[in-house]
Amino acid sequence: MLNRLGKEINVYSKKIVNIDVGDTVFWKSVNPGHNVEFINGGFPEGAEKLKSKYSKDTSYTFKVPGIYAYWCTPHKNMGMIGFVVVDADKSNIEQIKKIRFNAKSKKIAPELIDSL
Repeated sequence: MLNRLGKEINVYSKKIVNIDVGDTVFWKSVNPGHNVEFINGGFPEGAEKLKSKYSKDTSYTFKVPGIYAYWCTPHKNMGMIGFVVVDADKSNIEQIKKIRFNAKSKKIAPELIDSL
């Protein structure tokens, strides 16, 4: 993934990314079998849902402020989750706290959410 300054970021090693409205996040597929999916109930009202194809680069322009929770669909139980915070808006934090994570994601999600 490239941030708005063009610096490469591995989104799964950097679990929380802060950006501005209008920024586009690019997820680079570097290994086969991965994707990006916004978690149901894990993004602001009015935002479009994202679910990319497997093993394909994808991008998304964030037009609605708030917290976006996402995971790699086949690896969500292995802890491949992340959060994008747009315009430092945390108005949907209670909605994010209601997401049901499983397995390893369930162990790491609360700490990440607390650090948002």
